[in-house]
Amino acid sequence: MDMKYPIGTFQFDDEISNSVTNVWINEIEDLPRLLRDAVEDLDNEQLDTAYRSGGWTVRQVIHHLADSHMNAYVRFKLALTEENPVIKPYEETKWAELSDYKLPIDTSLTLLETLHKRWTNLLYSLTPADMDKTFIHPDSGAVSVAENIGIYAWHGRHHLAHITSLCNRKGW
Repeated sequence: MDMKYPIGTFQFDDEISNSVTNVWINEIEDLPRLLRDAVEDLDNEQLDTAYRSGGWTVRQVIHHLADSHMNAYVRFKLALTEENPVIKPYEETKWAELSDYKLPIDTSLTLLETLHKRWTNLLYSLTPADMDKTFIHPDSGAVSVAENIGIYAWHGRHHLAHITSLCNRKGW
């Protein structure tokens, strides 16, 4: 198994239909519960274990998900309310070194639960025209709202798999 990309990279070459985006939105909606279930019995030593050599700790992954998904939520709102806005990337590796990444994981788990309620409420309300709206990522170009739903459904599954595969390997 590839420990860096346990579920592979995001790839979707088919047409992004309403049924596909609904599956993705359901995955985004379910992530906070699945994440909490995956880490509920881990102690601090386990939370401070890297999922792979050179990778983040479980604690850092959880805090990263909160940061990343807050950024994603704002990017969706920008795309829905502005004409092709250019979004601002952030240095996720440097963010993971800041002091708030040492906080108890419940701070980010609770944030994710609340954020994902608002986020999925927004996503379920989108019209076909909304799905076609875009933002500009300075590194990857134009990204549609529909594609970004898929990217973030994958992102959640990707990091959840980092945690669950570590737990399976360690027998936790």
